[in-house]
Amino acid sequence: MEQKTFPKGHKKLINAWAFYDWANSVYPLVVSSAIFPIYYGALTILKDDDGLVIKDTVNFLGFDFNNDALISYVTALAFVVISIISPLLGGISDYMGNKKNFMKFFNYLGAISCIGLFWFSLENLWFGLLCYFFGLIGFWGSIVFYNSYLPDIALKDQQDRVSAKGYTLGYMGSVILLVCCLILILFHSSFGFVSESLPTRISFILTGVWWIVFSQYTYAYLPKGNRKGKIKTKDLLLNGFRELKTTYTKIKTSYAMGSYLKAFFVYSTAVQTIMLIATYFGVGEIQWPKGESTTGLIVSILLIQLVAIVGANAASRLAESYGNINLLIWINTIWIGICVYAFFITQPMQFYITAFFVGLVMGAIQSLSRSTFSKYIPDDEKDTASFFSFYEVTEKVGIVIGMFLYGFIAQITGSIRNAILFLILFFIGGIFLLFRLKVQTKKV
Repeated sequence: MEQKTFPKGHKKLINAWAFYDWANSVYPLVVSSAIFPIYYGALTILKDDDGLVIKDTVNFLGFDFNNDALISYVTALAFVVISIISPLLGGISDYMGNKKNFMKFFNYLGAISCIGLFWFSLENLWFGLLCYFFGLIGFWGSIVFYNSYLPDIALKDQQDRVSAKGYTLGYMGSVILLVCCLILILFHSSFGFVSESLPTRISFILTGVWWIVFSQYTYAYLPKGNRKGKIKTKDLLLNGFRELKTTYTKIKTSYAMGSYLKAFFVYSTAVQTIMLIATYFGVGEIQWPKGESTTGLIVSILLIQLVAIVGANAASRLAESYGNINLLIWINTIWIGICVYAFFITQPMQFYITAFFVGLVMGAIQSLSRSTFSKYIPDDEKDTASFFSFYEVTEKVGIVIGMFLYGFIAQITGSIRNAILFLILFFIGGIFLLFRLKVQTKKV
């Protein structure tokens, strides 16, 4: 049966696109931020009766690694792979006109890998890390093609609100599943489980199944893509490079788009690094009462997700009055204040206050950054996957640089706090580049 098509700006098309955020956002929250880090720590750290660490190294491929270092290496490698393949795949998908199939492939790769984490154990360490690796590849790979649909399904004046709607659904859906998983884990005995281990691993299955099932609504409405004439399989890779080169030339010759990507790269480096190290900061720098650190961190994560809904929607409405670039400048300024405040905090309540404001500006900057880039893409442009592959690479390279600088500064100074303070320079740089863009281009 042929799929019914809807014109750009149609409510059903927009709802279907935004619903993929509901489907896939469970992965970064449940796996990347909440349950998997705690499970991985419990699996790889040996503590005495007083909670002091006895051993935090694991043997992998014949070598001993610090547990945090090992998972960091796997994460960094995944981002490097994504940064290399996503522009090429974006070019190929634009040439073939089937970016929905590419999106599906990475969606299912990530979801099945997530389900595979059920068998993560020290005995199957290589398999667990492989699943974690491909889970990251699948999630971020699908995001390239998902984001590229925004200019295809929404009109210019809709894109801020549509982007915010996607993030809102993502925050809501991920919180619902996380709460269900936490109930299953915390009250495991009521469900007939002897320990927390099995329900924790079941959470990985639930995440993968959720991701696959709810994405079907999106695929039922999204268009396949725009094919460019007859496809020659033998020249597929070559044409992928050609599409990539063409898109790069368009970005390079567009002052506004190129300048915005530079600004996004700078401030996103700081934003994404803070998102990744927040949990580690909470564990190492906050003076939690004995036995309350895990609960406190989970509460903070939930708080961030819920407040981010307000931030994303508020940003889309404020942008209508003040403009995207002006608002991004103010959001970056707020980030600077958060970093300064975080440098001095030591108590749980202070950490909760920080989490509240982080959630507010996180939702705002993520949603607005995506829609702002989308607005710079010409209305008649068909190769949107190629454009957004550059957007995603900009973000991922920033993550690699940010994480390296964070680790380097923390190591030479002996404090994570100094690394957080250093990130202020990136926000200042982002403000400078955004202000220069604002002065030299038309209002966006």
